[in-house]
Amino acid sequence: MELMEKGHVVLGRVEVQPGKISALADLQSRGLAEFNRQGVPTTKNEEFKYTSLRTLTDLRLTRASQSTVEADHVAPYAFAEEGAIRVVLVNGRWDVEATTSLSHVPGLNIRALGCALEKDPGLVEHLGKLVKLEDFPFGALNTASLEEAMFIHIGKDVKVDQPIEIVHLTVTEEEPVACFPRLVVVAESGAEAVLVETYATIGSGVGLCCPVVEAFIHPNAHIEHVKVQRESLSSMHLALTEVRQERDSSYNNYSVTFGGKLTRNDLNVFLNGSNLHSRMDGIVVIDGEQLADNHTRLDHAYPHCDSFEVYKHVLGGHSTAVFNGKIYVHQDAQKTDAKQTNQTLLLSPTATMNSKPQLEIFADDVKCTHGATVGQLSSDAMFYLRSRAIPKEAAEAMLVYAFAAEVLEKIECEIVRDRLEAVLYEKLGASF
Repeated sequence: MELMEKGHVVLGRVEVQPGKISALADLQSRGLAEFNRQGVPTTKNEEFKYTSLRTLTDLRLTRASQSTVEADHVAPYAFAEEGAIRVVLVNGRWDVEATTSLSHVPGLNIRALGCALEKDPGLVEHLGKLVKLEDFPFGALNTASLEEAMFIHIGKDVKVDQPIEIVHLTVTEEEPVACFPRLVVVAESGAEAVLVETYATIGSGVGLCCPVVEAFIHPNAHIEHVKVQRESLSSMHLALTEVRQERDSSYNNYSVTFGGKLTRNDLNVFLNGSNLHSRMDGIVVIDGEQLADNHTRLDHAYPHCDSFEVYKHVLGGHSTAVFNGKIYVHQDAQKTDAKQTNQTLLLSPTATMNSKPQLEIFADDVKCTHGATVGQLSSDAMFYLRSRAIPKEAAEAMLVYAFAAEVLEKIECEIVRDRLEAVLYEKLGASF
């Protein structure tokens, strides 16, 4: 791994071009140095033991060019129609024309990096504060390649009624391309909002999406964050989400993975105060040769906090999934209540699940549990449905839907929940 004269980041045959914003040169340099030091992890790295990135290192990627999209490209990924708050990022850059008007919600400011530098430099100071470059090589790669970022600032006691939609579109070309979206969310004290991130692909070419999200949840704020990955089967998705919660706040994260040839999600939540509530739920539905790897970490640092985590997997074909969920309870985090569950449904004898729940507890007055199960469809339930003249494929889809939809039912925003349940049923009908 080496730094070339023109500022390219090179690893194996992966090549991207860092941004050129002088005010962020130091942050970029630190990201580049750390990425150079670490390189792309191999399966010898414990954190990537079951996830080979050889597909990535065998490619020569160029940075996706500036592009715009038509309304019909965005429509399939919309949740709310009337009064929608929708930001569209194409190849990691803000598409102003495809974005809806953002001026009708008092107390909500959504700005691109250039505008934020000019009008709200204090907001830009949040950029890079949560990402531990030394721990996450693709967080370092995103930082090294930083040329654009979006900032979502929800003011004090502001309650946003409509979901805030962020649609990330990667436009692929004949040659493999890479994009590096960056999102910073700041929810001030007492703020309430629903964030919905959707990642999708336009075109059939090979693409790498390497996003980073940093979320600052201030005291008494309540944020629901839904991430939906619906990229093409030629795409790779390597994502990092870092969250810091302050006292009396709540943060609910729902991760939905349907697409992608290779998906890796790192989600880390630091509970930096007392009386916090955190939920991290996920559903993975993959088939064929897809691979999905979810690594989560919950850091309990203060007393009287609770966290709940349920990740479900539905695996068909020769697909592979990885779940590594760590709950870390610091010595001062007494009265912690933490529960973690990982359940997997195998629809094929050639599908593979690798599950590694972890608890590290240094406090003595806590309630912490974890569990993992792997199984197949119930033969009794299948017999019951088939005996009522329901075709085999429809019966399987019904049972799988019931298993997977339990995660989506916990989403509080009705518009988002209903839309995702419809997408799930469509996915099951098309794939299984």
